[in-house]
Amino acid sequence: MPVPVGGYQSGPTCWDKMRMGFLIGFSVGIASGALFGGFTAFRYGLRGRELVNNLAKTMLQSGGTFGTFMAIGTGIRC
Repeated sequence: MPVPVGGYQSGPTCWDKMRMGFLIGFSVGIASGALFGGFTAFRYGLRGRELVNNLAKTMLQSGGTFGTFMAIGTGIRC
């Protein structure tokens, strides 16, 4: 098998890994925020616009929080 001449392949940089960690954490946080926030909103009896606003706020907060912690954890491992 021939060996490539003139260089080497580089993997993703630490910044790329941290960004990917944030995106994965954000996705997981959005899903858990939808699940737990939806149950909480229904328990409080929210309907219509109140339900959507509360659910969106909960999803963004949990996504941002979990994404930040995943990015920090990934940055520590770099």
